Amino acid sequence: MAKIIPFKAVRPTRDKVSLIAARSYDSYTQEQRESRLRDNPFSFLHIVNPGYKYHKEISGEQRYSLVRNRYQEFKEDGVFIDDEKPSFYIYKIVNRDGLEFNGIVAAASTEDYKNNVIKKHEETLQYKEVVFKEYLKTVGFNAEAVLLTHPDNEDLSEIVSNVMETRAEYEFTTTYRDTHYLWNVDDETTVSKIKEVFSEMESLYIADGHHRSASSFLLAEDLKEANDNHTGNEPYNYFMSYLIPESDLKIYEFNRLVKDLNGLSKEEFLIQLDAMFRIENRGLEYYKPTQKQNFSMYLDGEFYSLYLRKNSYTINNALDALDAQILFTTILKPILGVEDLRNDQRIKYTDGKSDMAYVQTVVDTGEFTVGFGLLPVRVSEMKKIADEGLKMPPKTTFVLPKLRSGVTIYEF
Repeated sequence: MAKIIPFKAVRPTRDKVSLIAARSYDSYTQEQRESRLRDNPFSFLHIVNPGYKYHKEISGEQRYSLVRNRYQEFKEDGVFIDDEKPSFYIYKIVNRDGLEFNGIVAAASTEDYKNNVIKKHEETLQYKEVVFKEYLKTVGFNAEAVLLTHPDNEDLSEIVSNVMETRAEYEFTTTYRDTHYLWNVDDETTVSKIKEVFSEMESLYIADGHHRSASSFLLAEDLKEANDNHTGNEPYNYFMSYLIPESDLKIYEFNRLVKDLNGLSKEEFLIQLDAMFRIENRGLEYYKPTQKQNFSMYLDGEFYSLYLRKNSYTINNALDALDAQILFTTILKPILGVEDLRNDQRIKYTDGKSDMAYVQTVVDTGEFTVGFGLLPVRVSEMKKIADEGLKMPPKTTFVLPKLRSGVTIYEF
């Protein structure tokens, strides 16, 4: 059963939260980062990019130490405050497209991660796990929650709705036009009820943040081994998470772009495709897939629909039935020679928010030769793959919501 607990967050003062909150560092262009660092002295980007102060790129242990220093400076200057009581944090996001997400920021158990109560569907890179673990060990805090999803629950929904009828501690809109609301919940009755509801759930699922959760688990193992008085209740035994119901989760697809046809002519490529797919040339008609095991393709100025020949493909498990896996095993690997989906420089991924129009544009420019469009993964597919202990190919899901860093911070 899942162990979810409240924690004492470090968080911005109400008057500065909109200035501090930042998207993930990599989501900004270089120009955007420079603008925010130059014009906003309170941006959380100053903490995660401490070298800006010295106009120098800094990496490794030196960067980690300076991140810790910047964080402490923000606390010393009164930019951050410490909550006095362990709390759950109801967090609502209404994004620029009008999508609404309601969830609870809390601490999730690394033991649950270890014991597969918290289930994974994505492969992680060991070197990334270790690098981020060392980062966490040095800085002593986590400012970006792991996104966990759980079955819809009437009791939780009622609690969240009741809390949201009161005045929010935070309410701010970003320049990205997302509006954020946060309520802190510290009364013992409500806290106990939330803990109880989660304790009755058999499983939680990682929707986004596989590397962060893996690194937090490794950190807990290291600190546990180094602590002769380890009890299991230390803050390092948990990691900050944002838990939302499955119905609130929004999953987009990642479409695929490939630079060349692996030495094949257009006609040779189509002939090889015909062995596994029924192909229809849609010409200039904009086309998106309409059902599972159906793909759109853009090649040489024309759209195609590809329908899997089901008598030529065997499905043995949940992964085999996944469209991204079908595309890999029938086209990308055997025909186009893309064997390493994570590192091959001939393939690029573009999230479905950009749609096939973007695929068409970059193929027409000659940057890529062919593009493939997929349907989004369903939550039920993601869960089934995790339940079977399988892992999706890289860049299979683009998941919303994306939280801002610096709104709630978990120290350990």
